[in-house]
Amino acid sequence: MDPMDIVGKTKEDASLPKATMTKIIKEMLPPDVRVARDAQDLLIECCVEFINLVSSESNEVCSKEEKRTIAPEHVLKALEVLGFGEYIEDVYAAYEHHKTETLHDSLKGGKWSNGAEMTEEEAAAEQQRMFAEARARMNGVAAAPKQPDADQRIEG
Repeated sequence: MDPMDIVGKTKEDASLPKATMTKIIKEMLPPDVRVARDAQDLLIECCVEFINLVSSESNEVCSKEEKRTIAPEHVLKALEVLGFGEYIEDVYAAYEHHKTETLHDSLKGGKWSNGAEMTEEEAAAEQQRMFAEARARMNGVAAAPKQPDADQRIEG
C-alpha cells in the first residue's frame, strides 16, 4: 500500500519519526554495522506498512465482534490471522511490560509530577485555592492569597 492511499494523509503524516526509527535500527545491530540511508528509509516504510496491515486486520476482527474500539486482544488475533502467531507471546509480554511501566509512571505522578508528594488534604486545599483564583480572575478581582488559612474548610 502506498502511504498516499491513506485517506486524507500525506506521506509525512503516515510515516514514523526518522530519528526514533534510526535509533531503534542502530540499537538492533552490532556497533560496526552501518545502514545506508536508502535501507533506513525502506525499513521505515516497511514498518508503516506493517502498522497499516495490523491496524486494518485488527479493525476487521473488532468489526466481526461488533465492537467499536480496537482492544489489545483484537490486535493479537489480527497477528494470528496474518500469520504472525509465533510472535504473539512476545508481543503480549511487551504489552504487559508496557502496562506495568505505564501504571508505575502514573503512580509516580507521570509527566506532570514535580516530584513532590501531596497528601489528599493538601491536594484538596490546593484545588480550592486554584478555584478561588479562577473565580477571582473571572470576576475581575485581584488574585486570592496563595496559601489558604489553616482553619479554612473545604466546601463540597
